[in-house]
Amino acid sequence: MQQQYEQVVDAVLPSVVKIQTDQGEGSGVVFDGNGNIVTNAHVVAGAKRIQVTAASGGATLSAQPVGAFAADDLAVVRVKGGTLKPASWGESGKAEVGQIVLAMGNPLGLSGSVTNGIVSALHRTVSTKGEGAFQGSTIADAIQTSAAINPGNSGGALVSLSGQVIGVPTAAASDPAIGGAAAGIGFATPSDTVKRIVPQLIQSGKVSNSGRAALGVTVRTLVDPESGRRTAVAVVQVQRNSGAAKAGIAEGDLILSVNGTATPDQTALSSVLAGLKPGDTVKVEVQKSDGSKQQVQVKLGQLPGGS
Repeated sequence: MQQQYEQVVDAVLPSVVKIQTDQGEGSGVVFDGNGNIVTNAHVVAGAKRIQVTAASGGATLSAQPVGAFAADDLAVVRVKGGTLKPASWGESGKAEVGQIVLAMGNPLGLSGSVTNGIVSALHRTVSTKGEGAFQGSTIADAIQTSAAINPGNSGGALVSLSGQVIGVPTAAASDPAIGGAAAGIGFATPSDTVKRIVPQLIQSGKVSNSGRAALGVTVRTLVDPESGRRTAVAVVQVQRNSGAAKAGIAEGDLILSVNGTATPDQTALSSVLAGLKPGDTVKVEVQKSDGSKQQVQVKLGQLPGGS
């Protein structure tokens, strides 16, 4: 087993990079032979300066942003020159619970770190908070792993023992009891999502086919001023000809639930929608401006992509 670990590290670590910006640092994985590097959107959001260094050593290269898709917390940056080695990207759809995996990245600024664990669960829906220029994300089909995911691992590689990248570590679960990350519970954006989103970012800097469901509304979370409790999401804009518009949902309506699942805030709404597909029909409970409640059927559209 030790020899197999060493072989995987030798094969994959040269494809993992350290990313430093004027706001912080994280990790990235070389996507192709044209200098395109995958990382998390939250690692590079709002950055004015991006520098890349191979985790295995070498010169530091300046990188330029290519595009980002915050909904899946993915971004692409590009370097010119250098001899960065593209990673081998696997199929996350073939991952199995109990499978041994290695997490490679730069936790806490420690370049080229490797931790081991297993795939603990599949098809998790994970929401991350917005911070600074990053608006937050809700990742569907996330891979849960026991491999240690620490600050700086974000954007790195979750690797199978066959030497293929099956995920991009994105977040660690938080434990309110200790006020920090929960040990042994980390999450990665699946490689199948990476392979769907990243080529679009490389081609045009934005995503035209997100594959994610949307009601066709822009919302904001309502907070009770006395208790501070989040109570509902309010519709502030309805897209023309969207499923919501056709169902009669209007500006000022409150969305209370989708398919029976309460939606007290935007994160809850995003989590419900992350488990659905464009074209699905859902039951949406809304409260109109006069206080009356209605249940309407909405055919879901596709979440618009962004740059």
